[in-house]
Amino acid sequence: QVQLVESGGGMVQAGGSLRLSCAVSGRTFSSYAMGWFRQAPGKEREFVAAISSSARSTDYADSVKGRFTISSDSAKNTVYLQMTSLKPEDTAVYYCAASPTLWGGTLKSRAIEYDYWGQGTQVTVSS
Repeated sequence: QVQLVESGGGMVQAGGSLRLSCAVSGRTFSSYAMGWFRQAPGKEREFVAAISSSARSTDYADSVKGRFTISSDSAKNTVYLQMTSLKPEDTAVYYCAASPTLWGGTLKSRAIEYDYWGQGTQVTVSS
């Protein structure tokens, strides 16, 4: 069983930065494609960023390109989401997700492709 625990959320003013962390336990970290999703009140969960199990490939939603960076540290079994130039529309609960994969270059951007989810961490950006 894989467990994901997010941390790093909080309240920040527009233009500020936050770094989210997702600690992964239970299985071999290097065999999982990882992703970040977010869900704002009254809206569907949406893709934010993804990283392949090899960490060589990344993908981003258009709304966060150039502002957010996803990375991973296999030694710490942790995935990060560095968020800069935050906007009020970035306000949401952010979720980390993991999907087992056999190929190190796999990127997954659909929530249905992920098998394991964290509990979420709230990010609030004030104007």
